[in-house]
Amino acid sequence: MALRIETFSNVTGGNSSFKALGHPLAAPKAAELLAGLRAAGPIVVYDPLGLAEPFAELHSLKGVKIQAVYVQDVEKIGRAVLGTKAEPVTAMAGAKAGTVFVVAFDAAKLVEHVRHLLPKGAKVVTLDGLKIPETLLTDTRNYLAPLNFATNFAFFRDGGGHHTRVVTANYWSGYGARDPQLWLCLFDADGKVLAQWREGLPPAAGTVVIDSAEVRRRFDLPEFTGQLFIHVVGAAGHDIVKYALDTYGDRPDVLSCTHDANAWPADYYAGLPAPKADERVILWVQNSHPAPIPAGAVALNLMGRDGESVTLDRAVPAFGSFPLDVGSLLPAARWPQQIEIRAGKHFVRPRYEVVSVKDGKDGRRRMAHPNVERTDLKPDPKLVELSNLMGKGFILPAPVFPVDRFRSIALPTPMARTQGSLPLAAILYDADGTELARRSLGSLPRDHATALEARELLNGHGFKSGYGHMELIYDFAAGTEADGWLHALFRYEDTLSGHGAETSFGAHIFNTVLTYKGEPQSYAGRPPGLSTRLFLRTGIEGTDTLCHLIYPASTPWHGASDTTLALTRRDGTEIARRAVAIACSGSFHFRVNETFTAAERAEAGGDAYVLIRDTTCRLFGYHGLIREGADGAFSLDHMFGF
Repeated sequence: MALRIETFSNVTGGNSSFKALGHPLAAPKAAELLAGLRAAGPIVVYDPLGLAEPFAELHSLKGVKIQAVYVQDVEKIGRAVLGTKAEPVTAMAGAKAGTVFVVAFDAAKLVEHVRHLLPKGAKVVTLDGLKIPETLLTDTRNYLAPLNFATNFAFFRDGGGHHTRVVTANYWSGYGARDPQLWLCLFDADGKVLAQWREGLPPAAGTVVIDSAEVRRRFDLPEFTGQLFIHVVGAAGHDIVKYALDTYGDRPDVLSCTHDANAWPADYYAGLPAPKADERVILWVQNSHPAPIPAGAVALNLMGRDGESVTLDRAVPAFGSFPLDVGSLLPAARWPQQIEIRAGKHFVRPRYEVVSVKDGKDGRRRMAHPNVERTDLKPDPKLVELSNLMGKGFILPAPVFPVDRFRSIALPTPMARTQGSLPLAAILYDADGTELARRSLGSLPRDHATALEARELLNGHGFKSGYGHMELIYDFAAGTEADGWLHALFRYEDTLSGHGAETSFGAHIFNTVLTYKGEPQSYAGRPPGLSTRLFLRTGIEGTDTLCHLIYPASTPWHGASDTTLALTRRDGTEIARRAVAIACSGSFHFRVNETFTAAERAEAGGDAYVLIRDTTCRLFGYHGLIREGADGAFSLDHMFGF
């Protein structure tokens, strides 16, 4: 029961048509349009752009009497569209219908092309009636321009001592946007709209903060758990809405973070961890569309056991949210097993919470996200051949925190439906770039449950700086089934407080001038991406901000980075700057409160951030917040750039 909508192509990028059809402001207009079509009696449909099926997936055509469907593309003639065999539009002249539904935006020219073919006296209805207000558009000449739908969803909760905080920067003005704004819509768990409002954005590179506690006070709302729809009006450069999402609480032991939802709903997600015996794992199923998710449309199975999937036997309302306890569907699943999610394009990359349980009561919790499982990838035999040119090739780097206090654990996660095995090796580096240990993990089967702890690799060695990092790479001596979509979940446990944090990400080729299939990835312009621009938000009162920067290199690159850390006020004004040199294949771990003086931090004020820049190499970063003490907590996730 997957939705038949086009959301994302790795060739063409994101598709804006499903966003236009499913925008919260379009939903009531679609209901009005459909009511008119139902009352019109038999109608004919003209589908010149292939939007009829996606429209019907998001807005039920039940009760609409469709006499015929006509298409423009001759290759689509005879295919089933809306359950009817499509006919050439030239045959529409013989139709006897009082209404023609032209399934297109900006339809005037398309209608004019076929005006001589319209049934005599027929009324023409188009998707232009669904358009959101022009004041929310960036490009008024092309409604489906991607920048018109720079949108995303964020998990948003305020209640029971738990709060959420979306933080980003106005990076759009840096690409030439003039007076960009946010249009925001808050949904509760039932998909009901709690609030809609607009907010201006600060000057270029200024901080954007949306705090659930402040929103709740402003609109006098009851407790809620739902999702926040974010629409950037006047965007430029990026139609992707990136952000950090902090979850924090009234108690010091409530703290976690994750990041943007990857705004294109996918068929499958993977990397969802199974719970330990004293844990619950809650998958937040948050509907991204104005159509309900039918019962049975969402399913879970242990990775590699597709034939044993168990469905969620309940519907989720339009724009609604449901906390799916993994144990209710897979009661025997246990860490380090991992779970595959059949999502059917009903929701964007979801969040999950790991909740500790003691004496039947919920305790500490941490939030993270699964990742998109690719359905279009196949093993790439060229990756083996390219190792002589690309060195280590694809690298998945992650921090290793001080082993005397923290456990740093890696769980490789299959992220393509065709991936039968994972030939991997793990390398451990000291902060100065010295290789301390290397281990082949062999060729892990798809259904593996192999978690690797960093201190097991050390074998008596220690970190001179107290910390380092781990890299997962392909091990072609163990197998050749590699596709470049190497992912892993990284879990960190604080033995002092008992708190945990986890994050997951995929591999890239780093710091080589040679390119292969868009790698080394570049945020702006053509690859290779050989520079760094990372956003490090500072935290909530009572927390310090931590950051772990890693300098991975597929082939030997500059011996040391030339990195600047710029403490920046909320309005985008730089307050203070520090220079850092990170060794190639090394890392740098720092705290904001230790890096910048109290006077500098006071001048920067609340909601400041640190801009991390390097024009000599591409760094990969992880950030988080920390409250010290036995009752404290910490958070961790990978950073975003722009």
